[in-house]
Amino acid sequence: MLLYKGPRDQILVPLQSVCGIVEKRHTLPILSNVLVEKNADRLTLLATDIEIQITTSAEAVGSEKAAVTVAARKLQDILRSLPESSEVSLNLDDKRLQVKAGKSRFNLQTLPAEDFPRMSTADGQTTRIVMTQKQFKHLLALVQYSMAQQDIRYYLNGLLLVVNGAEMRVVATDGHRLAFASEALSENLPRSEVIVPRKTVLELSRQLADNDEPLEIILTPTQAQFRFGNIELVSKLIDGKFPDYERVIPQQHTKLLLLRRDQLLQSLLRAAILTNEKFRGVRLVLDNGSLKIISTNAEQEEAQEEIEVDYQGESLDVGFNVTYLLDVLNNISSETIQCRLADANSSALFMLPDNDRFKYVVMPMRI
Repeated sequence: MLLYKGPRDQILVPLQSVCGIVEKRHTLPILSNVLVEKNADRLTLLATDIEIQITTSAEAVGSEKAAVTVAARKLQDILRSLPESSEVSLNLDDKRLQVKAGKSRFNLQTLPAEDFPRMSTADGQTTRIVMTQKQFKHLLALVQYSMAQQDIRYYLNGLLLVVNGAEMRVVATDGHRLAFASEALSENLPRSEVIVPRKTVLELSRQLADNDEPLEIILTPTQAQFRFGNIELVSKLIDGKFPDYERVIPQQHTKLLLLRRDQLLQSLLRAAILTNEKFRGVRLVLDNGSLKIISTNAEQEEAQEEIEVDYQGESLDVGFNVTYLLDVLNNISSETIQCRLADANSSALFMLPDNDRFKYVVMPMRI
């Protein structure tokens, strides 16, 4: 039975959209597969890892109905390896999927479609948000680097998404630093607060386009759906209590520095070369008119950078993990950044000038 016949990219592009979540090794072999469903002139592709499910579609020919699952990565690798201009056909022939292009033939094993696990749609109260793909992609970029990775405090391995009235807030923290960003919404919505898993956040960042096409987000107590283009991504949510982020953001830091982002970034990159490989610490030494960045390592080597700053006041010597400072500078596009400090035992607060929609807090470290 013919499932698809047409240009290579018309099937490869949607396949790549769903393959990102497919794990290489799974206790359930079928989860390494993609579900291919033909219904008249549409071919639907679906992949899941039980926590996330992505669905997309491509045009097909013929009027038959059929469904089968096949190894997602193998099919993707075969299609990728064919010339861009190839005409490709996918034929289902007795439990095998045959891929043909020119004089190339590939026969792949399949597993029954009825054995493929699908995520069911969650019940409960829903909140529906519509914004542009660009807006949400930008919000994620501002905070996602602060998510924890495999922390035993499982609620930190994701991103807090808060909808309240006409505002959306996103917050991420790994316990050492915290990033907060917000965006105005076009309508007033009831309050909703969910934790989106790390893998879902990274997949959305990869898939969302940097344009004004619409993104629809539907939140329930246990699930989030994201619909954009011809893609639908459904994700389970993390069940847990996220830390009170508003308590973490300092309100009374009096030492204010306005710094050129690229200048600070380059100085920190150079100082980072001679940091201790394990602790990655740098000292920020603030004095009248100058900010020194100093790093040392176990071999007694030292780096010192100095930046002129518009500051008059008491001096300060405070240590930070340089990776955390570089993360924020690499993920914002503003030419200048505002840094607020208090004392050697207090966190640093980074903000964008004349913009209270972004805040980044870094805890100090002893050096």
